[in-house]
Amino acid sequence: MTRHARDRVLTIPNVLSAIRLVLVPVFLYLLLATDAYGWAVAILMFSGFSDWADGKIARLVPNQSSRLGELLDPLVDRIYMLAVPLGMGFAGVVPWWLVATLIGRDLVLAATLPVVRSRGLTALPVTYIGKAATFALMSGFPLVLLGQWDATWSHVIGACGWGFLIWGVGMYLWSAVLYLLQVRLVVTRLPKVGVSDARI
Repeated sequence: MTRHARDRVLTIPNVLSAIRLVLVPVFLYLLLATDAYGWAVAILMFSGFSDWADGKIARLVPNQSSRLGELLDPLVDRIYMLAVPLGMGFAGVVPWWLVATLIGRDLVLAATLPVVRSRGLTALPVTYIGKAATFALMSGFPLVLLGQWDATWSHVIGACGWGFLIWGVGMYLWSAVLYLLQVRLVVTRLPKVGVSDARI
């Protein structure tokens, strides 16, 4: 891939990521201001599908992978992983212990970034279990939202959603343990680099 292609901004994956980012406040408005749970679920489903699609397109379609996309896609994922639990916590759909667990995990890992970067690394590779945990959580949240209606089908879907959430939280915490073990290896095996040498 040429350097010009890598520097492209207007790509299909970047457009999808930008749409997902714009939909975050729309989701919160629908969830908290209008109680339009059906539309909120639709946004979560579109966001999950577009997150999968932009990764596939970036890998399989020529000239669709870019530096901006490599930064934007995980950034939007992190925003969703912050906004969705908080929004559903304020809406009373999920308990605050679950919200605190997810956000606390991300804060702990974010605190390790200066240590990793002091060794000349931008970040550590994402583990398969971390990706699976994110998938389970982002599948569980819309299902739990669909479980808020007073109907048998809704209760069944809501129970499935809680199954995904519990499974996702467990894997999310385990992936954090694996990440911290990687950080320990980085600290013990790689020397510190000067500020001017760090790749930021």
